[in-house]
Amino acid sequence: MARPKLTKSELRVMDAMWRLGPASVREIQEALPAKYRPAYTTVQTMVYRLEAKGAVRRVKKIGNAHVFEPSISRESAQRRLIDELLSFFGGKIQPVMAHLVESGRLSLDDVKEAEKTLKKLSRKEEDK
Repeated sequence: MARPKLTKSELRVMDAMWRLGPASVREIQEALPAKYRPAYTTVQTMVYRLEAKGAVRRVKKIGNAHVFEPSISRESAQRRLIDELLSFFGGKIQPVMAHLVESGRLSLDDVKEAEKTLKKLSRKEEDK
């Protein structure tokens, strides 16, 4: 399935939906942080746009309220964002890694975990 491009606001709505699971627009709106909570109609519009993009789907109707659930995973959305970030750097990961190291956001444990993942991928390639 193609990963839809999501705006920052849509990602906030998706985050609420990933935490809630199937939910109505009202439940989604109430799950958003009170400080930045958009109006009900704004959330409704975003949910409908997310539905048009294929990021959410209607699962049932209770009275007048539709219940929606995510149709893409958090991991899929994260991968799309990372791919977009890397394309900004011409596909090169080195500038991103350098920034993470310099900012202190990349720990030795993170590097060890990445090494484990690379070794697993290498073994899979050898088995082919």
